[in-house]
Amino acid sequence: MLLRIENPQHWGTLARFDTHPVEEKLTEVPTPAGPIRARLYIPQGSANPPAMVIVHGVHHLGIDEPRLVAFARAMSAGGIRVLTPELAALADYQIDSGSIDLTGYSALSLSASVGQKVGVLGISFGGGLSVIAAARPQYAPYISFVVSVGAHDDLERVSQFLITNTISRPDGTTLAMQAHEYGPLILIYSHLEDFFPPADISTAHEALRLLLWEKVVESKKVAALLSAPSRQKMELLYNHHEDALAGEMKQAIARHRAEMAPASPHGQLGALRVPVLLLHGAADNVIPPTEMLWLQQDIPSGLVKGALISPALSHVSMEGKPSLVDNLRLVHFMAQMLEQSYRR
Repeated sequence: MLLRIENPQHWGTLARFDTHPVEEKLTEVPTPAGPIRARLYIPQGSANPPAMVIVHGVHHLGIDEPRLVAFARAMSAGGIRVLTPELAALADYQIDSGSIDLTGYSALSLSASVGQKVGVLGISFGGGLSVIAAARPQYAPYISFVVSVGAHDDLERVSQFLITNTISRPDGTTLAMQAHEYGPLILIYSHLEDFFPPADISTAHEALRLLLWEKVVESKKVAALLSAPSRQKMELLYNHHEDALAGEMKQAIARHRAEMAPASPHGQLGALRVPVLLLHGAADNVIPPTEMLWLQQDIPSGLVKGALISPALSHVSMEGKPSLVDNLRLVHFMAQMLEQSYRR
């Protein structure tokens, strides 16, 4: 399965062992606010397969993001029915509590269609939101287990890391790591009103959106329409000088602390009753691996069935050439996840 995820086109004889053809189709998940777009991956020739919701991270391609598609296809080829719901806020780089309910409704919908509880696997910030959904009483009856890959525990703590390059562990020690510039861009994009005057917000939104999409040339053309002070800020971002805006980012974090708490697992997992598997990349500099340690502490005793900080991963991507031992540990984690999937 790991070989299929890493390189779907050239996975070799071993990776083809015990696989199923996969039917893919677009569908919708009904919610009180209206249907949301989703994609279903159905393993062919598998009678009554287990089912899993996979929640994407913060990326504008949503359910069309190539790594997510490869992962969902690999899981389905392994005999699991997979639903990937598109969460509009996460696709627009917004981490808010509304995505928790959409995750819960997705689990409810998939559970109703297959007549059994389903697993939920969340990626990046979608991982933290998925753990919260599994802890909510209205969705818990439909969820059999939850997996978080590169998830956050406290959004405020992660946001502080993005501007200080240090983050605390539960034992009181700290980890120093250079934060990825992607993080501060998301923070600024989420709270444009704290960085740009009202007259520039619409244009700044478009310029930053294009920058997050890695369309730098197009972004600069839009930014040229901004007022002089706003253009100067955008130039700092184009030249990778986000640290010059650290003071404004700290103020924005303090101003929006109350909004970050509902989108953080910390303090919201007391009602969690399902098994949890936690996986994090050792080199993750968007959501540092220390967040997995905090999640382990916040999840009720006895529910963490597997936890791995792996050098084989960065931020939800395969990393370099890990050792045989690191590969085996990752394979063992995947085996634990598949074991939970087949427990009805």
